[in-house]
Amino acid sequence: MKVLAFETSCDETSVAIVDDFDVIIQLTRQQLVHSEFGGVVPEIAAREHILYIDKLTKKALNKVSLNEIEGIAFTYGPGLASSLLIGITFGKTLAQALKKPFIGINHLEGHIFSIFINNKQLKPPFLCLIVSGGHTELLIVEDFLKYKRIGQTLDDAVGEAFDKGAKMLNLPYPGGPYIDKLAKGGNKNFIKFRIPKIKRGKYNFSFSGIKTALKLYLSDKDESFINSHLSDICASYQEALIDILLNTTLKAIENFKIEKLAVVAGVSLNSRLREKFKEYIKEVYFPLPEFCTDNAGMIGVAGAYRLKKGFKSDLSITAEPNLSI
Repeated sequence: MKVLAFETSCDETSVAIVDDFDVIIQLTRQQLVHSEFGGVVPEIAAREHILYIDKLTKKALNKVSLNEIEGIAFTYGPGLASSLLIGITFGKTLAQALKKPFIGINHLEGHIFSIFINNKQLKPPFLCLIVSGGHTELLIVEDFLKYKRIGQTLDDAVGEAFDKGAKMLNLPYPGGPYIDKLAKGGNKNFIKFRIPKIKRGKYNFSFSGIKTALKLYLSDKDESFINSHLSDICASYQEALIDILLNTTLKAIENFKIEKLAVVAGVSLNSRLREKFKEYIKEVYFPLPEFCTDNAGMIGVAGAYRLKKGFKSDLSITAEPNLSI
């Protein structure tokens, strides 16, 4: 089933055309304008989506004729309300004009489906760790479209912890990729961060303690010291964040007797995370890099699956910024 998909939940404008689990074309525009503000500005993000969603759609339709499109999919939450509404409105309007079925997709479900694009052999049940700037969740994918959340962050998302740590070190936004790059030349044992013990929920996560520990460590260090040991500090901080994720995930694998794990969303791009998870977990799967960050390809494959199963949305669907899985 050929589906035209839109992803506008935050600061990436993405358009894709998929055929079931195959992505025919994906065009994504990252909004670099937010870097000067140290974070995403919702009003600017929405304006950028308005400027580029039509252009990207026209370009994508050079690859596949509009007559071949059998359905429309778009993200309806979670995310920034003003950004979500751009993709929803554009998608619904186009679907009405073409008289095609349309469906709103949960952004988190999109991330789960991203794993099937390059791992079509993977079948439920499996564990899924969603790691991004806004979410850190551990799920059991019991079947297609059937999920059981067993753990989540109690404070910051891991991607947020990366970005806040980077800000303390005066690195550009978004800081996660900069920490990853700098850490490659560093000593991960330079600072010994204490890994927190979670009392609330066996499979939950907490990153605020590591973030506070970094702040305290840096409080009495001068700029010269920090700059000369920047790679070591990045490597140590990154290792602590990854160990929190890994320790809890290993516990879930052992207790639930589910050996297959998918790690998805933006932080799954981190090179050290991939290396360490592969070292400890025999059957671990990652999406292709272009389907880790927010993208329309994953929304399209989730949409195609749901539409083929008979699901569809009506015109009442609107943005749900706090939507959960």
